[in-house]
Amino acid sequence: MITPPRPGLARGGLTAVAGAVALLLLATSGRYGYHRDELYFLRAGHEPAFGYVDQPPLTPLLAGAMDALMPGSLTGLRLPSVLASALVVLLTGLIARELGGGRGAQLLAAASMGVSAVLLAVGHLLSTTTVDLLAWTALTWLLVRALRDGGPVWLATGAVAGLALQNKALPLVLLAGVLVGVLAVGPRAALGSRWPWLGTAVALVIWAPNLAWQAATGFPVFTLSAAIAGGSSGSSEPWYLFLPYQLVLVSPLLVPVWALGWWRMARDPALRTWRSFAVAYVLVAALFLVTGGKPYYLAGFFPVLLAAGAPTVVDWVRRRATALRSGLLVGALALSLAMSALLMLPLVPVGELARTPIPDVSYDAGETVGWPEFAATIAAQVPAGERVAVLTGNYGEAGAVDRFLPALAPAHSGHNAYWAWGPPPDEADTVIVVGLDEAQLRRWFGAVELAARIDNGLGLDNDEQGEPVWLVRERRLPWSQLWPQLRHVG
Repeated sequence: MITPPRPGLARGGLTAVAGAVALLLLATSGRYGYHRDELYFLRAGHEPAFGYVDQPPLTPLLAGAMDALMPGSLTGLRLPSVLASALVVLLTGLIARELGGGRGAQLLAAASMGVSAVLLAVGHLLSTTTVDLLAWTALTWLLVRALRDGGPVWLATGAVAGLALQNKALPLVLLAGVLVGVLAVGPRAALGSRWPWLGTAVALVIWAPNLAWQAATGFPVFTLSAAIAGGSSGSSEPWYLFLPYQLVLVSPLLVPVWALGWWRMARDPALRTWRSFAVAYVLVAALFLVTGGKPYYLAGFFPVLLAAGAPTVVDWVRRRATALRSGLLVGALALSLAMSALLMLPLVPVGELARTPIPDVSYDAGETVGWPEFAATIAAQVPAGERVAVLTGNYGEAGAVDRFLPALAPAHSGHNAYWAWGPPPDEADTVIVVGLDEAQLRRWFGAVELAARIDNGLGLDNDEQGEPVWLVRERRLPWSQLWPQLRHVG
């Protein structure tokens, strides 16, 4: 099977583009504050395990490690995301090279990924999604090489797959989609040697601790998936927005690049070796659409689609080499960067955030402000001379107490892994409660007092704004009976 030759590497250009993205993310990483997920990861990272009810251990352990190296540093916590994002940009250029793209195509593919809304959105936070995007991109680069060259590269593919599965289960969907694509459109000969199966064995060995934990705990990943499909996550979207969202995850102005990339992978004889990716994209999109997946779950395909489409766009510009065509391409990249950065990075002064549409467009923006004020409100309710515990409705609230109020830590919550860390102590005279229903509290406690309401001081309507804070006493039932009723996953 004929494949395009591997052109020269745009080493300096790719390094510059990846470095520019890293500098942008690093410069903005300390603005606003912790995201609720980051607060959760910090606590989980100090409760090491082979798995948690809502995720494998990699990202929480990474959070714990960064907090140990740079205690209390938000920029330090987010440094792995900065590096991961830079690697995604670099690998996108390398994928373009493997697909036959010259230096110009490599730079266009990398730059298109670098200015994408999805990369900037996840790159300035420490999240499982950031690591997952890097995992999909690295797996794609290795699979592109393995399908063409075979041999030991399959072992590296398996190692990366195993590590990826210690972060999220989603890479299984990519691997399954490509496998089905290979079986459907080739190259089936790539599966005929022992190397792909040795690579599979490597992945299973690395993944085994978390897989064993999942089996021992009844595979909670399926419970979480059902909850997300039901819309329990703040970043979930209605099913009918799943496909339109794909048009904005990179940039509306750059849709032609990745759309041409899909078309080339599906139809261009020069890319026949990798036609399985075109099949996989359709299959995985359909799977996520019918199962209630989040729109950004497909973001891991954009590096290979941009890489495949970039040569066609570069050829279009060079065909006439007019100032208009060059200007359109440069303008599309520049305007995409401006839009993505304004909407996805913490550039707007925090005091002005509530007066912009940014929190409506980017849910995460509203979840990175107000936590110190939340903690201060909780601290102000502590009765003098009483033994106090804090009970919250979600892991972000509990994580904020653990981070900002060490005297009241550990906080307690029935949400996700926090439930496994146990209920408040029996000896607590008073429990400060936020995020739970008043009627429920009155069934469980003889005295329920409204003490305050959460106010972030910004007029920003995020998930905690306006939440009542309760002081509850005279527990009617032991925690052994109440705690199972508080458990929820989502």
